Amino acid sequence: MSADMVSSLPSGDVTAEGRIPLEHLDYEYIQNCTDLRYLEKILHVLRSGKEGVYPHLIEFCESRIAKLEPKSRALRKDQPPATAASFSMIEWNQITEDLEAWETEAKQNDLEIQQLPLIDDMGKVPPVRGSNASVPLTQNSVRSGAGVNGKKSALPRDYREWDRFDAEKECNATDGNVPEKSSRTVVNQSLPKISRRLDAAGLGEKEREILANREKEKGNEAFKANDYEEAVVYYSRSLSAMPTAAAYNNRAQAEIKLQQWHNALNDCQRVLELEPGNLKALLRRATVQKHLGNLKKAAEDLNEVLQTEPQNAIAKKMMHEVEDKLGNQTGSYDKGRRILIEEVCDEDEGAPPAPPAKPGLGVGGECVAAPSDRGDMGNAQKKSPGRGDGPPRGEPGSHGSQRRGKRGSADHHGAPEQQRKELANGAQGAGSHEADQSGGGGGAGAHGEDGSRLDDVPCGALPPPLARLKQEGNRLFRNGQFADALDKYSRAIAGCTDAGIDSPEDLAILYSNRAACYLKDGNSADCIQDCTKALELQPFSLKPLLRRAMAYESLERYRKAYVDYKTVLQIDVSVQAAHDAIHRITKLLIEQDGPDWREKIPEIPLVPLSAQQHRREEPPSEEVAQARAARAAEQAARKAEVRFSALKQEGNECVKKGRYQEALGKYSECLALKPEECAVYTNRALCYLKLERFAEAEQDCDSALKLEPSNKKAFYRRALAYKGLQDYLACSSDLQEVLRLDPNVQEAERELEEVTVLLRQSLAEGLPDKQRRTVPIKEVDGSDEETDTPNGPGPDATENHRPTPRPTDAYEFSQALNAARSRSDVAACGELLRSVPPETLPLFASSTLDADTLSFIFRALDEQLLQEEPDLVYQHLSHLHAAERFSVVRMLLGKEEQQRAAQLFEGLSAARGTAFTATDVKNLANKYI
Repeated sequence: MSADMVSSLPSGDVTAEGRIPLEHLDYEYIQNCTDLRYLEKILHVLRSGKEGVYPHLIEFCESRIAKLEPKSRALRKDQPPATAASFSMIEWNQITEDLEAWETEAKQNDLEIQQLPLIDDMGKVPPVRGSNASVPLTQNSVRSGAGVNGKKSALPRDYREWDRFDAEKECNATDGNVPEKSSRTVVNQSLPKISRRLDAAGLGEKEREILANREKEKGNEAFKANDYEEAVVYYSRSLSAMPTAAAYNNRAQAEIKLQQWHNALNDCQRVLELEPGNLKALLRRATVQKHLGNLKKAAEDLNEVLQTEPQNAIAKKMMHEVEDKLGNQTGSYDKGRRILIEEVCDEDEGAPPAPPAKPGLGVGGECVAAPSDRGDMGNAQKKSPGRGDGPPRGEPGSHGSQRRGKRGSADHHGAPEQQRKELANGAQGAGSHEADQSGGGGGAGAHGEDGSRLDDVPCGALPPPLARLKQEGNRLFRNGQFADALDKYSRAIAGCTDAGIDSPEDLAILYSNRAACYLKDGNSADCIQDCTKALELQPFSLKPLLRRAMAYESLERYRKAYVDYKTVLQIDVSVQAAHDAIHRITKLLIEQDGPDWREKIPEIPLVPLSAQQHRREEPPSEEVAQARAARAAEQAARKAEVRFSALKQEGNECVKKGRYQEALGKYSECLALKPEECAVYTNRALCYLKLERFAEAEQDCDSALKLEPSNKKAFYRRALAYKGLQDYLACSSDLQEVLRLDPNVQEAERELEEVTVLLRQSLAEGLPDKQRRTVPIKEVDGSDEETDTPNGPGPDATENHRPTPRPTDAYEFSQALNAARSRSDVAACGELLRSVPPETLPLFASSTLDADTLSFIFRALDEQLLQEEPDLVYQHLSHLHAAERFSVVRMLLGKEEQQRAAQLFEGLSAARGTAFTATDVKNLANKYI
C-alpha cells in the first residue's frame, strides 16, 4: 500500500465488526499514516493487549502521534497512586512522622478547645430566648418599619392613586420606549464594604487565634494580587481578633505600598514592642523613615539590621542610598559644615585612681577596666533613645528635647557616622588624671547598686548633698538623660559657690562633666566656657582639652581646635581621636589658609613633664627575666611530659587492636618529644615488623641498643628484622645474644632452630639466600619496657603459633583455610587473605567454597582487614563472586550469613578507601545480597 493511499484512508477504515485491521498494526503503516484520530485508535488497540503485547510498537506509535500533535490526549498516562514502594525509606519515614505529628497536634488542639470555657465574656452575649432576662430599651429585636426579615414592607396604597395611574406610560417604559429626558438608572457595581473589625465576643483564645490566622491569610492573598487596600482591611480584621507581630508587620508592608507612611510607622513600632529586634520591622521602619526624610533614624535601623544579618542585600542597598543622601545633605569638609559630636562624659570623681595602662589600650587607660569597676561616665555603648527605652531624641517626650543651648541641636551639624563614632571613642576614654585627683571611692557603690546610700559615699571635698547631686548627674548621663544631668551638675556647681567650697579638683570635674552635657546637646559655646573654667582650675587636664577641641571644631574654629588637639597629644600620644582630628583639620586649614597655614595658628603651649602621661613599661630585671624563663621552661616540660604519656598510651592501644599504621604515627610523635626513650624505639620496631618494613625495624632496634646495650627486646626484634631481610647469620647472632641474656626465652630458641636450618641450606647450596616470602610476625606489644615478663621479653613471649606460608595453589589455600576454620581462628584467616592476591582468590576458593566457608571469609574480612585495608577488602569481594560455585553458594546462605554480609558491606561503604566509592560498594553489594 503506497503512502498516498495510506494518507487518503478515512478515519473510519475499520472492519465490519469495528476492529482495526491487523495489517494496520505495523511499523510502516504507522510511519506513513497522517490521520491523527486513526493513529489514536491504533494506539488504543495496542495498549489494550487484545492483539498481543508489543511494547516497542506502542512506543513507536506514541512517538508518531507526538510528532503530529504533541498535546494529544492519547499521550496522557494515568499515574498510579503512590505507595510505600514509591518512596525511599527516608522519605517514607518522613511522611509517616509528619502525619503522626499532624495527628498529635490536632488531638492536642481539640483537647485544649474542650478545656476552654464556652463563653469568655458573658457581658457581650445577648440573653437567652425565653428566659426572664429583659432586653434594654435601646436594643430592639426588630427595627421599626421593618418586616420579619429586616426589610421594609410595602405600605398599602390608596385607591384614588389608581385614578392617576398612566397605563400606556408604564407599558412604554416596560417595552424600553423610555423618553430621552428620563434619567438612566445608575447601577453600583462595587462590592459591599468590608468591616475592618470582627466581633470575637464569646470566642475562646484558640478560636480567636484560628480566626485571626484565617483573616491574615486572606490579607496575604490580597497582597499577592496587589490589592493592598483590601489586604490592609483583612490584616486589620485579623488584629481585631488577636494582635500578633506578623499581622502588624504585614499591614505595615501593605501601608508602605499605599504610601501611608505614618500608619506604617505606628505598626512597625507595635511590632518592636511585641518582638524587640524584629528584623522585618526594623527594615520596614527604615523604609518609612527614609521616605519621611528622617535619614539618620533610617540609618540607625539599617545598622541594627546589618549587625544581625551582614549579608542582607535589601538593607545594604538601602544603606547605600541613605548614606548617599546624607552625604549630599552634609557635603564635604568645606566651610559652613557642622559636626555632630558623640562624646561620653566620665564620672571622674567617683572612681579610684586608675592604674597606668599599656599603650594602645585606649585613651587614659580606662578602656581596660570593667564597667562595674569604672567610675567614669565613659560608657559609649548605651543604646540611643528610641529603641524601646523611650522616645527618640528630638521627639516629644524625650529628654534630649527638653533643653537646648544657644546653638541648637547638634543633629543639624550633619557629621558622617564614622566621624561621630571616632570622636565618641576618643572622648569616652580620653584621660584619667581627673579621676586620679579624686580622694574618694565610688564606682558602682556610689550609685547605690550595692545597697549603700548615696549620702554615705564620700566624694572628695564635696559635702554629701552636693556629692549626691554629682552622682545623680552621672547616673542620668549614663542613661542618656543629658538635660537632667546638666541640671544636677549646675545645682552642684551653684552649691559649691554658695558654700564657698575651695576644692579645685571637684569643681574642675563638675565643670568638665557639665561641658560634656553641653557638647551632647549641641551647645558648643557653653561647652567651651565650662572647659575653660575647668582648665583654669586644673591646667592641662586631658578631658576638658579634648572636649573644648571638639566644640571648637563644631564651630569651625579650626585653629583653636588644632591647638587643643596638639596639646592633648602632648599629654597622651595614644589618643586616636586627636590624631584623626589633626589629620582632618590639617586638610581644612590648607584649603582655607594655603601653604602658610602654620603661621596663622596660635602658639601651642608646652605641657610640663608632670602633666604628661608616660606609658612606657620598664624592662624587667635580669633576675625577673630568668625566673620567667625558668617558669616557662618548666611549664613547657610539664606539657611535653603529659603529651608524651598520652601519645604513648594511644600507641599501645592501637597495637593491641592491630592498628599498626596508626600506632606508628603515635610512636613517631613520642620520639619527637623525647628522642632518648628506648621503649618507644622497640615498640615502633614492632610496628615496622608487623607492616613488613624490616629495614626501618632494624634501624629502630639499633637506636634502642645505643641507649640500652643489653635490651632483650631490641635484640629479639632486630633478629626478626634480619630474618625478614634474609640475613640469617646476623639473625642467628642476635638470637644467641637474647639467649645469653635470658636462657628461658623459648621463642628465641625456636627461632634459632629455624634460622639455623635456613642458614645450613643456604650454605650447602653455595648460593645466596633463597628467595623466601616475608613472614608476618604475630606479637602483642606492651606499653613499655616495664611490661617484660620473667619468661621472655614482654609480649614477644605470647606467640603460640607460626603463620601459614603463602599458598601457591588451591590445595595449599584450602588446607590453610580449613585449618583456620577448624580452630575458628579469624586472625589466621585474615592473614591468609592478606597474603593471597585478590585476582587468584576465585581460583583458590572454587574447590572448597560453601555457605559456611563464605560466611567465615566474610567474618575475617570484616574483623581483620576492613579497618586497616578497606581497598584490599573491596578487591577480594570484586573477584570472589567470579568463583564457579558462587551463585549456588549464595542461594544457600542463611539469614545469619546474609546479615553478616550486609554488615560487611555497610562497614565497607562507611570506610574511606582510595580504590572505590560508595556507589561502587552499592553495586557490588547487589551481587552478594
